[in-house]
Parts: sequence; structure tokens; C-alpha cells
Amino acid sequence: MARSALLLWVPAFAGMTLGCSFEDRVSRASNSPLIVSLNPCTDAILAEIAPDSLLAISHYSHDPRSSSMDLSIARRFPATGGTVEEVLALDPDMVVGSTFMAPATRAAFDDLGIRVEPVGIAASLEDSVAQVRQLADLTGDEAQGEALVQRMQQAWAEAASAGEPVQTVLWQPGGIVPGDGALVSRMMEQAGLASHTAARGLQQADYLPLEAMLADPPELLLVAGRERSQQHPALAALSDMRTEAFDASLLYCGGPTIIRAMERLGEVRAEIANPTARGRGGQ
Repeated sequence: MARSALLLWVPAFAGMTLGCSFEDRVSRASNSPLIVSLNPCTDAILAEIAPDSLLAISHYSHDPRSSSMDLSIARRFPATGGTVEEVLALDPDMVVGSTFMAPATRAAFDDLGIRVEPVGIAASLEDSVAQVRQLADLTGDEAQGEALVQRMQQAWAEAASAGEPVQTVLWQPGGIVPGDGALVSRMMEQAGLASHTAARGLQQADYLPLEAMLADPPELLLVAGRERSQQHPALAALSDMRTEAFDASLLYCGGPTIIRAMERLGEVRAEIANPTARGRGGQ
């Protein structure tokens, strides 16, 4: 269906699903493109560096189970389910999405003349810095982008630890663990937390059963899930293992998430180095 034909009926659809007019909030006179973000990681970056260009974010950012943003900030922006019809109803200049966008969806946007800017998965601080600059260049908000980059780099540097690495398990939702190539693994390493599971051959998204945890406990357990096994009372009996909560919203994205994640990891590492600063255990 041609874009002109779709535009005959999508305004009613937009009113039902998103419930407001965006021309009142965002001026078309600006040189910045109007953007719909379909990626929870780019949602968070754009909300910080170019909020006035952001027409809508992904539905993932409105869900506390998958958001990398503070929900009070995320809910300032309407969310879409990522369908072509929803996006077209907003009439954006550009869609920012994952490199894993479905080929049919990408083809539909191309056919409608809507530019798609793909953004990949950040596996390092350098990757994330490049993403922030990529988005800032698109929106013309280079100064805001560089300000965010400086805060990310500062948080990364401040969390650095020169002490003996602490053998650590990061137990994610679903009972899985991160692999060596994950951004959160790089953040742990920077903060002086060595992956106990990687040293034992576990890879990205491998399942770690409770029995294995009890048989071979690490020095530190970071719990980012609410699985039954992750709350098992037997874990409390491991007197030589420290257990700390780690917010699941810090697991998957770069950008401003790096700042919060490095602050949390640095805090935990500092408490291990100075255990009298706080009572043992963080849950």
C-alpha cells in the first residue's frame, strides 16, 4: 500500500493508540528530524540528548521488566508496538531501530520513504560512545551527546579497581549468565569483578542451576532475577559468599545505563574492599 493511501486512515488509528498530537510538542521548524525509536537502548539515549526530537519510544521502555530507563522518564513519551501503521501515523522523518529489525518491516519503511537508522548492540564502552555520537549527529545535538559521553567515560574510570579481582557470578533473569562478549561483563571486569562462570566455561545465556551455584559458589553473587532458585534459602547458608542485588535494567544497554551500572558495580566493589562501611549482604 502506498504511503499516501495509508495516510488516509492512520490518523484515526493514531488517535486510538497514542492519544495526543505531537505537533504541539515538537516544532517542525526545527532542523532536527522527528524520530520514532523502536529500540529500548536508543530510547534511553535519545530521551537524554534529544528529547524534543523524540515522537515515541518502544513499548519495551514502558515495561519495568525490559526498560533501561527510569519509568517516570519513559512515560513522558508515547510508546508504540513497532508496527508500520503506528509509526506511519506519527509521520516521523526517521525511525531508529535495531540492526535485527525484521526484513519485512524494514522493506515497508523503505517503500514508504521513511529513513531507517539501524543501531547495533554495544559490546564495549567504545561501542556505546560511538552510538551516542551517531545519534547526536543525526539529531544535531552534538553538545548534548558529548556531555553524555563524558559522563559515561567518567563513570567508567571512577569504577576502575586495581585490587585483586573478585570472583563473581551475575545471575540474570531466567537463571542465565552473561558471556565474555557482553557489555555487562566488560563493566564487571572494569570494576574488578571477574566472571566466575566464564572461568568455568559458561557462555552467553547459559543456564546456571542452583545446584551448580551451591557446589561451586563465587565470592560475590549479583542477583538480577526473581527466579525461585535465585531466592532459595540455601544460598544464605553460604557464609563465604556475599550476595547483592543488581537491577535488571542495568544489564543490556549502553548510553546512560553505563553510568548507573558502573556506579552500582563500583559501590559493591568498594564495600567488599571496606566491609565495615556497611553490613554484609545487599538484599
